Amino acid sequence: MLRFSKWKTFAIMLMTLAAVFVVAPSMLTPAHYEALKSHLPSWLTPPTIVLGLDLQGGSHVMLEVDKTDIINTQVKNLRDDVRRILREEKVGITGGIGATARGVQLRVADAADREKILPKLRLLRNGFSARLTGGQSPLEVEDAGDGLIRITVTDVGVTDKMRHAVDQSIEVIRRRVDALGTREPSIQREGDDRVIVQVPGLQDPEQLKTILGQTAKLEFRLVAEPGQNPTETEELDQQDGAGKVAVEKQVMVQGEDLTDAQPGFDQQRSGEPVVNFRFNIRGAQRFGEVTSKNVGRLFAIVLDNKVISAPRILTPITGGSGQISGRFSVEEANNLSILLRAGALPAKLNIVEERTVGPGLGQDSIDAGKRAAYVGAGLVVLYMLITYGVFGVFANLALFVHIAFIFAGLVLLGSTLTLPGIAGIVLTIGMAVDSNVLIYERIREEHHAGRSILASLDAGFNRAFATIVDSNVTMFVAAAILYFLGTGPVRGFAVSLALGILTTIVTAVTMTRMMIAVWYHYARPTRLPI
Repeated sequence: MLRFSKWKTFAIMLMTLAAVFVVAPSMLTPAHYEALKSHLPSWLTPPTIVLGLDLQGGSHVMLEVDKTDIINTQVKNLRDDVRRILREEKVGITGGIGATARGVQLRVADAADREKILPKLRLLRNGFSARLTGGQSPLEVEDAGDGLIRITVTDVGVTDKMRHAVDQSIEVIRRRVDALGTREPSIQREGDDRVIVQVPGLQDPEQLKTILGQTAKLEFRLVAEPGQNPTETEELDQQDGAGKVAVEKQVMVQGEDLTDAQPGFDQQRSGEPVVNFRFNIRGAQRFGEVTSKNVGRLFAIVLDNKVISAPRILTPITGGSGQISGRFSVEEANNLSILLRAGALPAKLNIVEERTVGPGLGQDSIDAGKRAAYVGAGLVVLYMLITYGVFGVFANLALFVHIAFIFAGLVLLGSTLTLPGIAGIVLTIGMAVDSNVLIYERIREEHHAGRSILASLDAGFNRAFATIVDSNVTMFVAAAILYFLGTGPVRGFAVSLALGILTTIVTAVTMTRMMIAVWYHYARPTRLPI
């Protein structure tokens, strides 16, 4: 029969109050929310619903991995690998290692030496992903005759490296954007060579472009001395445009050994903005070793093949920390520290599309979404009242709790609410009352079949429950497919739809049953109100 235990009633009421408590901060104006935050410790600050780019405005940037840069890096790495193999096998060559458009070539006059190094050269293809290359060779090693060996990176090898570069870039970009203090950035792959970055609430696209546009490859090299072998040096531009500096090609310390970089001010001299950095154990040992052996020489700090500064090594630096100065502004020092902390991009990224969504357009979207939600909810409420009377009141109360549960779920999951997400919520409003319609119509059928009021109520809930679960399960599967296969706004729609389906079971079935049980207990009706 229609029974509802007290502990179930208490649990439902507690869940409802908790949902209202979680959602309440999101209903405050920005000014009131900031005032609330100022009176609470950081660990007690309540989270709010995060609005997407289409609702609060922000910056949208599409980046493309520079294919030429990828190939040049591959050729450079390939040359280093070949040089290492020649050194290990103690094989001499004629004329050095030459670069081609997609690889390198070398001439080994001795046939025995060629037979010795060719298997080693073919093993270089193991540095590529076998899964992504589909069994095709990423490297072609050709014995062209007359002692000439050509090693070429194939299209498959370039595609493989570009996919890996996109994967690495996404992680680096995420660390960089998170360091800006923004909330819930959307960073996702687009095809094999593109990345889409959306940062809600960021109205300064130039700052985002500055953060994303630099590769941030940091190197420490010794400045070349007069008379040094030209093949071991190269000239790099200075970042401030003051000319070129000849530096050694050998990289003494890599920026990847940095563990921290923070903006600061030079306390000993001019007080200008600087970047203070710290190495890990390996970097600290290497840095200390280089500065100990080269006291008195100039040590160039190179960022993206441009010399930031070239201070003189006055004493060995063995503490594992140092300072980068280069006539920075405060903002430039802060951006550089963010770049160094996040790490270097594996390849250059070119901006192929940028878009800024103003807060005004976002507000228009919010207003349109509100109107759609209000009109949809209003029509549903009116229909339920007219059709089912007091039972319609119960369904409408359950509907409001259902909406509160959805928003509470968005807050707790940290999901971003987008305009398609609002559409998903509006859709679940109709789905929620649809479950009530199934229950009420089943109750009506049971009563018309001659059952008592109590038996009809009990049978209506029990026999409609299986139908409700079946329909919601199929919808949940569809929402899951949209989430896992979709991107961006499609995922936002899927999340709100899935939350709505889950809360429907609680509100349209359990909560409505509780209210009808309480109503029957106190009203003791002699006829059904539907």
